[in-house]
Amino acid sequence: MKPALVVFDIAGTTVTDNNNVNDAFSGAFEKAGYPVATRDVNHIMGYRKIEAIKILLERFYPKQLNNEQLIREIHNRFTEDMQAFYLHTPLLQALPYAEEIFRLLHTNNIKVALDTGFTKIITDTIMQRLGWEKNGLADLIISSDEVEKGRPYPYMIRSIMDQLKIAEVKQVVKIGDTEVDIEEGRNAGCGLVISVTTGSYSREELEKFSPDHIIGSLGELPAILNLTS
Repeated sequence: MKPALVVFDIAGTTVTDNNNVNDAFSGAFEKAGYPVATRDVNHIMGYRKIEAIKILLERFYPKQLNNEQLIREIHNRFTEDMQAFYLHTPLLQALPYAEEIFRLLHTNNIKVALDTGFTKIITDTIMQRLGWEKNGLADLIISSDEVEKGRPYPYMIRSIMDQLKIAEVKQVVKIGDTEVDIEEGRNAGCGLVISVTTGSYSREELEKFSPDHIIGSLGELPAILNLTS
């Protein structure tokens, strides 16, 4: 069945991420007095960040799991640092092939959407710099705080389908760089779930979660999706 919609993750999938998100996240924990290791933060990339904080607290600082003030402090610090980074960094760029693939999908009458574990304030900062929505490269962009629950729940994909009037979930392709991207696509019932190795996870790590395809770059998508130029 030909795709009608492709839903891409942002950081590490379509936008460069040289551990910048991890650094901001672990830095927020460090500043609050609760350090976490980089490798442990990698495993919760892709989640709604407030949920990611709770996952790490439960794992490493369980006595603080119900400390709402601490959770807010870490989340606010991460949001402020991440927004400041994306507002000013020269490192914010589209990953290779991303913009070309968006155009090619549109040429093939396939909608393009982006979803993310970021909150809208961070997502908007990224998109203002890249101009994807303004320039028509993305048909819809949704953040984790715009739905009831973020990944691995399917609500962002369902909201995108509703807004873009896509009726058949088997015509939806989900693409991301983390375990929770795969889970989101599976929980939504997407026809294809594709992982890319340009972000947090290696090919070997992604293989454990059995996506339909694992690609080294977005440049491999035309062959998988039978796109014509």
